[in-house]
Amino acid sequence: MSFRILSSLILTASVILLATLPARAFETRASSAYVLDVTTGTVLLEKNADVALPPASMSKLMTVNLLFEALADGRVTMETPFGVSQRAQDMGGSTMFLSKSDRPTVQDLIQGIIVQSGNDACVAVAEGLGGTEDAFARMMTERAKTLGMDNSSFGNASGWPHPLQRMSMKDLAILATRIITEFPDYYHYFSQTEYHYKDRAPDNRFNRNPLLKLGIGADGLKTGHTQEAGYGLVGSARQGNRRVVFVISGMASGKERAEEAEAVVNWAFRQFAIKTPMKAGNRVAEVPVWLGAKDSVGLTTTEDVSLLVPALQREGLSAKVNWIGPVEAPIAQGQQLGEMVIERPGLPDATVPLVAAEGIAAAGVAKRMGVAATQLISKVIGPETMPTAVTAPAGASATATVVTN
Repeated sequence: MSFRILSSLILTASVILLATLPARAFETRASSAYVLDVTTGTVLLEKNADVALPPASMSKLMTVNLLFEALADGRVTMETPFGVSQRAQDMGGSTMFLSKSDRPTVQDLIQGIIVQSGNDACVAVAEGLGGTEDAFARMMTERAKTLGMDNSSFGNASGWPHPLQRMSMKDLAILATRIITEFPDYYHYFSQTEYHYKDRAPDNRFNRNPLLKLGIGADGLKTGHTQEAGYGLVGSARQGNRRVVFVISGMASGKERAEEAEAVVNWAFRQFAIKTPMKAGNRVAEVPVWLGAKDSVGLTTTEDVSLLVPALQREGLSAKVNWIGPVEAPIAQGQQLGEMVIERPGLPDATVPLVAAEGIAAAGVAKRMGVAATQLISKVIGPETMPTAVTAPAGASATATVVTN
């Protein structure tokens, strides 16, 4: 694949819309959803994604995140024992059947939360790290804000129904992506299919993630269900060099959740592909230089440009090169001078920084004096009488095509 300029730089160039075949839109049954291609950072689907909703047990990911952070900074180790309070022991719903006499380790609790969805394990972690569950819930809310999760708040550590327990689908995707990328040494627990603490709870030992055994690359993260929230799932799958994170919520049943989650994964991987339309160092355009040793400089990228595009894309993608002028010498090699905006059918535009392909020194004294003299004469006798008025080049745009066939 290569990059081909269709026109020279002009002041107001319109974008040419080429005939393309967009990816098939996914009509999800979920009441809210968010699908992200983590590898390229491309949002594939948004549906009520910024609405703060009851997350049920999917909010346990925030409890796990804070525990992983405590491991990362050395406050606890995998062998650190945690106490079990009466509050933890009395938790209903899904549990790992802890009792007050137990001293589960961090490793036990991680598996109890992720695999068994243990509400009691969440309370034990909350009290062990925050003193009380209420204090820990405030920690969760504060930490969420610092992570850019603007539509999240917490009233407890487990996802038990609570007026403050709210998360958006986008926030859950942000959190899932963080766990995957920041804590790779611990992420494998999300693909663990069964666990039970001290041979207890044989009927609650299986991971509830319905995708783990389907052979589609699914390796996490967390299901959730309450009467208020319906059935939801924060999931991730990896195929080849791509990873996708998705969140669905508001499904009517566990069966519907499983079917929808599998459909989302198949759609995300089969309808889109990563292509590299431009290699680092390839010149995209030439822009004029004001008072330079050379009259123009090439624009290029510092890295290969890899984009997620519809898998059936056969025509060139429409692109536009923008630069800000005047570009005045001296210019350093690698100095950013503009950007390339690439349109993708059914996907957000991709913006790629463009830098100087080479360094351009300032013009010599003779050339600078000649330009100054020309400008002075132009002011005296009027530019309309000058055969060639020398002025600094303004910013411009150029229409281009990114070739993908």
